[in-house]
Amino acid sequence: MLLSSYSPDLVEAGCDEAGRGCLAGPVVAAAVILPKEYEHPLLNDSKQLSKEERLLFREDIQRDALAWAVAEVDHEEIDRINILNASFKAMHLAIEKLSMLPALLLIDGNRFNPYKEIPFQCIVKGDATYLSIAAASVLAKTYRDEKMHQLALKYPGYGWETNVGYPTEFHRNAIQELGMTAVHRKSFRLFSEQLCLFED
Repeated sequence: MLLSSYSPDLVEAGCDEAGRGCLAGPVVAAAVILPKEYEHPLLNDSKQLSKEERLLFREDIQRDALAWAVAEVDHEEIDRINILNASFKAMHLAIEKLSMLPALLLIDGNRFNPYKEIPFQCIVKGDATYLSIAAASVLAKTYRDEKMHQLALKYPGYGWETNVGYPTEFHRNAIQELGMTAVHRKSFRLFSEQLCLFED
């Protein structure tokens, strides 16, 4: 079972993002404040859950959380400021939207740009360690998947209804055959040949 809190005395917001490694679409982040000593026996890192479980648990999170918020940074901004900074910016935007102010931020990963004066703790594999980060990972993932499913209707042929923009072989082949869409990240290596050039 995941841990309910990092510090029992502070209001904590768990933060995570989805879509950092994708070739198209936005990066999405979520911030979640759960009640102290919150328990959920099945909640885990969103990557360890089925699509059906993520959707069920999203309802639990939105019902039980003291505060939650989701925010995104689009492909154009990703190209302008790079994906790492865009991920941090999405987290900042999500934290800013929270209805209550956290006293501590729990960040999934090993790096973060400080948000105002709020202390933060980076935790590698935090989404498999703390419930609030796992909750944020579920919200970010489900929100982004739905966004990519909508974009799949507008830009058919890239498989986004299943790969949600990640660099699968099908997706890369579709870019070569159909070209880039308006929501592809131009700063990313979109083609297999580019990978070969960089790997040589």
